[in-house]
Amino acid sequence: MLQKIFGQGKRLRYLCQDESRLGLKTELRRVVTNRGIQPVVRVAWKRKSFWLYGVVEPLSGWHFCLEYPKLSEQRFQEFLNALSSQLADDIAILQIDQAAAHLTSALKWPENIIPLCQPAHCPQLNPIERFWQFLKSQIKGQVFNTLDELRVGAAHRRHRLHEILSQITPERVISLTSYDFILEALFYAASM
Repeated sequence: MLQKIFGQGKRLRYLCQDESRLGLKTELRRVVTNRGIQPVVRVAWKRKSFWLYGVVEPLSGWHFCLEYPKLSEQRFQEFLNALSSQLADDIAILQIDQAAAHLTSALKWPENIIPLCQPAHCPQLNPIERFWQFLKSQIKGQVFNTLDELRVGAAHRRHRLHEILSQITPERVISLTSYDFILEALFYAASM
């Protein structure tokens, strides 16, 4: 039935989208130490940052991210256009939150992207949130002096943002983002 609606040769994909801010402020997380021992960590409180706009496909583990200097409707439009090009002939149902930049009437949705709004104030329903948590866990406790150092890393740093993104395997994305309720819904939709 879906093939009749979308046409022969076009694949229907389910993608989850969101944005995350990364910057010079040190990512702090809990650490395990012996009882009574306080961990000592250098911390930067600088507020310079940039935004990663991203999508994940829970079924295949495919992910796509682009960096932008700020969060805005114009940047979201640019991201949608780039995503549309990446999809080529495929058609995507794109789960988005109800951010103002996502719902403005000024957006021109590409023909191969169908928006699907999740309920308001429910970020836990969007699997990409776990992808962002994983990404940020890879740079926890590290201090970066410049945004360029965070983006590409200094020569002595092993965990650079682009290196981390390029090393995330589809299997890792699937393990982070494949919620049972999403997989069941996709299974039933495919059998229609």
